[in-house]
Amino acid sequence: MEEGELLRRVQAGDERAYETVFRGWYPALVRVATALLHDQDAAEEVAQDVMVQFWQRRHVIETGMPLKAYLLRAVRNRALNHLRHLRVRREAEPEVAATYEAPLGADQPIVASELADAIKVAVAELSPRCREVFELSRVDGLKYAEIAEALEISEKTVEAQMGKALKILRERLAPWLSQA
Repeated sequence: MEEGELLRRVQAGDERAYETVFRGWYPALVRVATALLHDQDAAEEVAQDVMVQFWQRRHVIETGMPLKAYLLRAVRNRALNHLRHLRVRREAEPEVAATYEAPLGADQPIVASELADAIKVAVAELSPRCREVFELSRVDGLKYAEIAEALEISEKTVEAQMGKALKILRERLAPWLSQA
């Protein structure tokens, strides 16, 4: 079947067409991700994420390029994002370790526990959309563009929701922030 027809059928919700795309191109997507990541498990996860995203966003995908090229580019971009995330984590490890190795004051564990509880409550009190955007950014580590794509909203809306969330959290957590 021609790629254009295959894409049209996937966009119409044809699961068999999606399965054809998945079975036909998944191995190539894993190979590309493996070449970039040098980690088979991470490569499979990246390829699976791209294929899941492809199905979830099938209604709005306008590739302007062959479908295979679109999927390969998506895997490449996702793999590069994964590598960037690993680099940031590696660079932050010494700082995080130093934080945990610092001697604790007698009341520090209690304050940390209270702060964690206050954060949970403050996040839970955000509006549903605001909370979703905040958690995708801060918990899942997605970039604004990825959040916008996942939620099918503009990046400006993501920025506005994050700004709102951070302002509300700063206000609600002010008593703990002044102690730091």
